[in-house]
Amino acid sequence: MAATNPQTEPRSRTLSIHVVTWNVASAAPPPDLSDLLQLHTPNLNLDVYVIGLQEMNCGIMSLLSDTAFEDPWSSFFMDVLSPLSFVKVSSVRMQGLLLLVFAKYQHLPFIQILSAKSTPTGLFGYWGNKGGVNIFLKLYGYYVSIINCHLPPHMANNDQRLEHFDRILEMQNFEAQDIPNILDHDLILWFGDMNFRIEDFGLHFVRESIKHQCYSDLWEKDQLSIAKRHDPLLREFQEGPLLFPPTYKFDKNSNNYDTSEKKRKPAWTDRILWRLKRQPQADCHPPTLPAPHFSLVLRSYVSHMMYSISDHKPVTGTFDLELKPLVSAPLITLLPEGPCTTESDLLISYSLASDFLSSPWDWIGLYKVGLRHINDYVSYVWVGDNQVSFGDQLNQQQPAFCGGDKQTLQGKGRW
Repeated sequence: MAATNPQTEPRSRTLSIHVVTWNVASAAPPPDLSDLLQLHTPNLNLDVYVIGLQEMNCGIMSLLSDTAFEDPWSSFFMDVLSPLSFVKVSSVRMQGLLLLVFAKYQHLPFIQILSAKSTPTGLFGYWGNKGGVNIFLKLYGYYVSIINCHLPPHMANNDQRLEHFDRILEMQNFEAQDIPNILDHDLILWFGDMNFRIEDFGLHFVRESIKHQCYSDLWEKDQLSIAKRHDPLLREFQEGPLLFPPTYKFDKNSNNYDTSEKKRKPAWTDRILWRLKRQPQADCHPPTLPAPHFSLVLRSYVSHMMYSISDHKPVTGTFDLELKPLVSAPLITLLPEGPCTTESDLLISYSLASDFLSSPWDWIGLYKVGLRHINDYVSYVWVGDNQVSFGDQLNQQQPAFCGGDKQTLQGKGRW
C-alpha cells in the first residue's frame, strides 16, 4: 500500500451545529434556556446555533414593535450567546415563524449569506400563518439551505401537509446564484412544527405506550414515517430515532398531555430532518483533485420536557459536520490598520477571493469587538461594483461613512 503524503491530503474540519425547533404558542422567553442551548454540557464546543420558532406572538402591536426593534426572542438569544462569542449572522421572520443563525466569531470570514426568503402557504399561498422561512448560505465553500416550517394541523389534513411540504421545496429557487436548485445544495436542514400525527391507535393506547416508553408501535403509525415509505424524495430526508415522548399536545405550564375536552392525541409534531447531496464517486475526479467530502453525524436528538410555557415541547438536534477539503482562505481579507481617531484617517484595504459572489448591495461595516449581530455596526460604507477587483489585486476605500459619528472613533477600544 502506498504511503499517504500528509502535505497533499486536504485538510478537514468538523463543525458542531445545534438545531432548535420550538412552537412557543405566543409565549415570551422563559428566564433560563441553558438546557435547550446545551450551555452546560461537558466537552460540547458548539460552532453554530440554528434556531427555529413557530407561533411567535404576531398580534398587530407585537409585529409593529418587532419591526422597529428586535423581537423578545431574538434579543434573548443574543443576550445569552453574544458573551460566548456568537454573532447573529442572519435571520428571517414571517408572521409567527422565526429563523435565526448564530456562528462563532472565528467562522464569520468563511460564511456568506446568499438569500433569506419566506414562503407562505396559508390561504392558498397568500397568508404566512403557515409555510416556511429559508436562509441559504455558503459555509466554508459549501452550499447550505436551512428551512423552518409550520405545516397545517389536524389528523385529517395529512395530504395537505405533504402538499405544503412539496410547495415549500418547489419555491426554494435561487436563480441569481451558482446553484439555483435547492436539491443541488450540499446540505438541507429542514425542521419545524410539521404537525404529523399518529394514525389508527386510540388515545388510551397511545398514552399507555408513552407511559411505558414503548414507542415502536407508534413509530409505525407516524404519518411522516408512513409518507417516507412511499415518497422517494421525502425518503432522502433523514431523521434521528424518536427516542423521546411525543412533543404535543400538553397543558400549558405542566407536563400533562391535553386534558381539555378535545383531549388531542399525543404526536411527534416537532421534527428535525436533513438531506445531504449525493456526492460523485472519487474516480469521477481528476487525479490532481481530491474528492470532496461532506458528512453530517447526528450526536443527539432529544426533547426538553422541562419547558412548559407552550403546548409543545422543544426539540433539539446536535450534529457534527465534517468539511473536506476545507476552504482555508477567507472570502474577504482585510489588511490591518493602525490607530485612527476620525473617519478621514481610516483607509480600508482588502482583497477578495476569486469565488466571492459580489453584489451591488455589498457594504463594509465598522464594529466594536463583541458585536451581537451583523447590523450592530458603528458605521458603514457602500461598495460599488466598479470598486471591486478579485484575486491578489488590492481594493481600497477611504470612506465618508454613512450612519456613523466621527466622535465615535475617538473613544478607546478594539474595532
